[in-house]
This record gives sequence, C-alpha cells and structure tokens, in this order.
Amino acid sequence: MKKLISIFLIIMLSLSIVITGCSNASSGSDDVVVKIEFFHYKREAIDTFDKLIKKFESENPNIKVEQVSPPEAEVVLKTRVAKNDIPDIIGIGANNNYKELSKAGVFVDLSKDKNLELVQPAYLQMLKNVSGLNEIYAIPFAANADAVIYNKKIFSELGLQVPKTWDEFIQVAEKVKAAGKIPFYFTLKDAWTTLPVFNVLAANTQGDDFYTELNKGKILAGERYKEAAEKFVQLLNYGHKDQQGVGYNDGNTAFANGKAAMYLQGIWAIPEIKKANPNIDLGVFPYPVSNTPNSSKVVSGVDLQFSLAASSKHPEEARKFIEFLLKEENAKQYITEQNAFSTLKGIVQEDPVLAGLKSSFDKGAVVDFPDHYIPVGVSVDKALQTLAQTKDVNKFLNTIQTDWEKVENRK
Repeated sequence: MKKLISIFLIIMLSLSIVITGCSNASSGSDDVVVKIEFFHYKREAIDTFDKLIKKFESENPNIKVEQVSPPEAEVVLKTRVAKNDIPDIIGIGANNNYKELSKAGVFVDLSKDKNLELVQPAYLQMLKNVSGLNEIYAIPFAANADAVIYNKKIFSELGLQVPKTWDEFIQVAEKVKAAGKIPFYFTLKDAWTTLPVFNVLAANTQGDDFYTELNKGKILAGERYKEAAEKFVQLLNYGHKDQQGVGYNDGNTAFANGKAAMYLQGIWAIPEIKKANPNIDLGVFPYPVSNTPNSSKVVSGVDLQFSLAASSKHPEEARKFIEFLLKEENAKQYITEQNAFSTLKGIVQEDPVLAGLKSSFDKGAVVDFPDHYIPVGVSVDKALQTLAQTKDVNKFLNTIQTDWEKVENRK
C-alpha cells in the first residue's frame, strides 16, 4: 500500500512540475510579445531608425518596435486619428498638425516629464509658440535648417565668393548663368520643395510683429508676404528649364552630379546628395535676404519630436523607447547620419559641411519656420507651385490671405 502511495505522489509531483513549467513558458511568451508602434514622417531617416531600433531591441528583448513611415505621413496620421487607430509614439515636427492634435487630446501632457530638462529651452518655447498652449505635448529631438547648399568645386572654378547680401547673391547667380551653368536647381514637381526658400524669405521680411498680430486675430500674409513672393519669383529666373517636371529625389541626384552651382533646400538633403555622389565637395551658407551683410536669420525649427499617444496600451514601453533615443550616443548617431542639429543640450553637430551655419547658431540668429504657423487648410505649397508657373504675385497673395481668413473664420 505504501508503495502505491509513493508512486501516486511521484506522479502528482511530476505533473505539477510539467504544469508549472508550461505556465512559466506561457508567461515568458507574454513578456516577450510587447509590440509598440513608432510612427514618424521622416522617411529619409528610416535606415537610421532601423539601426537604432535593432540596438534597442537587443537591449530590451521583451519589447518589439514596429517602425511606420508612410508617404504623406501626416495625412495618414490624421486619418488614423479619426478612426481611433493611434500609434503609440508619434514623430512629427512642431507645426500646425502638432497644434491640432495636442488640442484634440491625442497626446499625453509631458509638461512635467523629466526628459524635458535635456532640451534647450528655445525649442520648448517654439512648441508653446506654435500650439498657443502652456502645456508641452512632445519632446523635441532634432532641429534642421534651411540653407543654400553650394558646390564648392563650381564656385572655385568660377572664382565665386559666398555672398553676404541679396544683391551679391543675384550677382553670383548672374555669373554662373553667364558661364553657361545653372545657378539654382529647382524640384517644383513636388510642391513642398517650394517651402524651404519661401520660409527663409518670409521669415526675414514679414516683420517681427507678424505673429503678435496673428495672435490678436489679424492676418497680415496678404501684405507682409509680398517681398518674399517677389524674391521667390526672381530666384526662379536662374533655374533650369524643366523646373515643374523634376521631383525632389531626381533633384538630389542631379545636383550631386554637378548640374547646378546651388541648391535651395534644407540641410536634410545633404545625406541624399552624398548618397548619389560621396565625393562631392559641398558647403552651405545662410540665405542673404537683405542688403545688410550678415543680418539675415537662419530658419531653424523643431524638425522631429516625439509624442506619446494618450490611448497607448503600452505607455511604459513607449516611454522607454523615447528615453533610449534621447541618450547622447543615440541622439548623436541620428544628427550625424541625418545632417541635423540636436535640440538636446551639449550635443553639437560637427559636420564640416555645415560650418557655414555655425556663426548664426552661435549668436542665436535663428528663427522658426513660418509655414509651421500657417493653418493646415491653407495650401501654401500648392499656391507657391502655381506662383512659380504664373509669376502672378498679387494673385498668390490674395489666395493665401483669403484661404487663411476662411480657415480662421471656421474655427
């Protein structure tokens, strides 16, 4: 009898071990499959984020990060928000979409997040300026800048100096044209590529009280954008013939292959240019918008920031990934590979190609992107695309003013 009881106890113990083992295996499986979605609009940074995600997942094997960066990402994001299908982490710029989504309660209020202490105060203020809110709903990560990208070899061959005034800028374009070369390469097939040059022209000519008046409800675009629009049209006279037929990607390749002396783009184009021609000798300089030397400000704003969805089912894991990206070595990797500037304290962009912007940043001669303040319902890029075709400045100004007023009146 004792023998039977012993056998029974052994069998029960064995079953207990098996069941416990299965339970632990099941529990372990659940721990591994924590998936978070990282949605962003920086398609040119997909490869960089792939590497960072791989590193994060190796350090955090229980968290899997799905990177999503579709074309027209901000349009896709608004559609998903309408369907209540919101990604865990959202990476966009400090613009009107950020403003609208913050006010709609899509993002977590991060005003008391300790990670904001890592960010330079100027960029936090930009978020408040754009949204009109005291609360902060994103952590700024990277800033970019609009600049004139130039081919140093062509400048050297033609004996050209970096211009310091608007008149000198036009004189350089005239000399390039007289030498049988293209001064500026435009990619107007993609409407958004009208914005880098217009942003700089508008920011430096619209007047310091433009946004103060806007906050009072007074829209001044119809009158204050005139000089910017006229100078935009003037620059188009020094482009190539098929400006409307070339897109951004083809433009990067063409400029990389020496098709023009200058490229009116943001510094984000530099990595793409170098992919097409690693040996190209590039430089950048601030747009000289006025005829007072060194008076023009560089347009630089929050290009990428991270928001946490209020509806996220995995907020702890999402926060952990954001904090990983904010670590110095990872933030440096991003700005190095993407030719961006960091919004974080103590992290400096050291690429010699960007040395031409250093003095502007050092003395604080920077200003935010004007289009970040233009309502989503005003298609300034499309209007600029039309302006490039018609050269009708007055019609452009009337379109922007009228559309802006309509959007404001609907609010």
